[in-house]
Amino acid sequence: MPSRFQSVTPGARLSDQVADALAAEIKAGRLAVGAKLPTEAVLVAQFAVSRTVVREAVSRLKSLGLVDSRQGSGVYVRPQGFAPLNFDARYAVSKSAVVQMVEVRRGLEAEVAGLAAERRSADDVQRVRQAIEALNEAVRQGGDGVNEDVLFHRAIADAACNPFLISTLEYLSQFLRGATQVTRANEARRADFARQVAEEHERIYQAIAAGDPVAARAAAAGHMDNAIRRIELADPAFWQQQGEALARPLTTALSADPSR
Repeated sequence: MPSRFQSVTPGARLSDQVADALAAEIKAGRLAVGAKLPTEAVLVAQFAVSRTVVREAVSRLKSLGLVDSRQGSGVYVRPQGFAPLNFDARYAVSKSAVVQMVEVRRGLEAEVAGLAAERRSADDVQRVRQAIEALNEAVRQGGDGVNEDVLFHRAIADAACNPFLISTLEYLSQFLRGATQVTRANEARRADFARQVAEEHERIYQAIAAGDPVAARAAAAGHMDNAIRRIELADPAFWQQQGEALARPLTTALSADPSR
């Protein structure tokens, strides 16, 4: 049996404190596989928090794959094995979160572009071309191009012909889309940024169309490097006026329970 829990302290989010304390008991083996967590009422009393806080903490443990609910019985520690992919929202803070998500994209997008160059069909090349034209037209019409940008990168992923890679990108899309919204909004504020993005997209396309995986990987990685540079060069006013608000859905997505 775990030791009696201490009440939480002001400061960090209460549900995070409760979840961390329970996770520590599980990882230390004091709450063994198959063990039942203390009841909600007991946790409320010991941590001196509300039922809502306890439920949020348990929800986080579920999202981390540490526990499972059994209908009408309670919450039990589950076998661990490999930890599921998850992101901790406490480290997702506006500008730095966007940069970190673009860093995640850099490795993925480079590999996707390289595989697309190796495996693309004529139809794939045409779809990537059409996606670029749609993106350019959206920008000409005064739009932010977020949807079109996402579809451009999805067309490249489809050309890579790797269902596991596509599934990974689909899972990450809930986070990557938020970062794309921020980068697109920033790039739209400066004509030189917008021109650079269009040129980078064109280089990726040309490498894929030419069947040159080395050039495609380099172009895609360079595009992500430049996206980070453009975020770093963003006018501070951008973050005060738009960036923080646009980044908020990113941190919200990171906070959400992906098991729901």
